[in-house]
Amino acid sequence: MTRDTPPPPAEAHLRYQHLLQRLEASEREFRRLGRSVLHVQEDERRRLARDLHDGVGQNLTALKHRLAQIGDALPAELGTLRASLDEAIALCADTLDDTRQLSRLLRPPILDDLGLEPTLRWLARSLGEAAGIAITVEIEPLPALDEELQTLLFRVAQEALNNVAKHAGARSVLVHLVERSGRMQLQIVDDGCGFDPVQTQAAGGTGLGGIRERLQLFNGQFELRSTSGHGTRLRAVVPLDNR
Repeated sequence: MTRDTPPPPAEAHLRYQHLLQRLEASEREFRRLGRSVLHVQEDERRRLARDLHDGVGQNLTALKHRLAQIGDALPAELGTLRASLDEAIALCADTLDDTRQLSRLLRPPILDDLGLEPTLRWLARSLGEAAGIAITVEIEPLPALDEELQTLLFRVAQEALNNVAKHAGARSVLVHLVERSGRMQLQIVDDGCGFDPVQTQAAGGTGLGGIRERLQLFNGQFELRSTSGHGTRLRAVVPLDNR
């Protein structure tokens, strides 16, 4: 066979199969590495959340109590100084609330302690109250979910609801989670202003690309439907067995 003669069909088929196997192996390795990175990120989030709560949070609590004790010990004639102390105590209380909220958003302890469903209900309640949006959560009975899958679905919901609060101008949102045929399906529907998905994803900055990339690492699918003035429907589907 000369240099320019094509290989026999059987040999060409073997080469194609070998190349396909190498591509599939590379994709599996890429997903494994990507999931490892996410795991490290979540561990770091958990550590930072614990440090904020147990370290900074407790120090702020102690400082607040100490300032209150100093204020109580001041004589009545030092009213101006007492007013300044009250302002400092109020500032300390606000900073303590912000620190606790940041700690919960980094890695809510409820996710590790009670699981996905209570965490989604907490997320909807806290974001809804902060943004003035009525967020309804509908969750059908769930199968046992491993830690990775619970974290994945929580982060998708968190990013999607943050987008709604920042950009949609919505009055109401529905979060629906269900298992069908061995796949978890998460839908988030809002009645906001909507947008052009093509232009928005090309411009970046909404977090939608991050949602899609997370789901791809778990063999998941991401669907987005939206038109200007008619709200948005986001759907994430991920298999229970996503190895």
